[in-house]
Amino acid sequence: MMIWRMNAWEKLIPSMVQKRIGGRIANELLMMLRTERKLNREISLYEPIGTDKEGNEISFIDVVEDTTTDIVDNMMLSERIQKMYHAIAEVLNEREREIIYRRYGLHGFREVTQREIGKHMGISRSYVSRIEKKALEKLRRHMMEDC
Repeated sequence: MMIWRMNAWEKLIPSMVQKRIGGRIANELLMMLRTERKLNREISLYEPIGTDKEGNEISFIDVVEDTTTDIVDNMMLSERIQKMYHAIAEVLNEREREIIYRRYGLHGFREVTQREIGKHMGISRSYVSRIEKKALEKLRRHMMEDC
């Protein structure tokens, strides 16, 4: 019974991949197949499971999602964001901080234009632009020193 079911899945999966009938369904079937096969024997990630619509061979490695890079990327991004917030607090004066926060929607502020910032702070748009440019340059230099 188990061998018949595995053979049926092996025939079904390539046609599903070729027809692109929902990635989730195909992925669930692949996971079920992998689980059944793992109980019986180890399989290679490079084992062919079918062909795509161009006739190219598809292996498990092609359909398995690598979530570890996403986790690592997210951790690195989170670390960079923390460093940037620390640099903003450490390097910029109060006016520069407020402009950066408002301009880029940070620290609970909504993202607004230079004109809106100028109106709120009682200064011209061009002055906001100069302060923003100077603040970004300060941050860039500070971040380069840390590298």
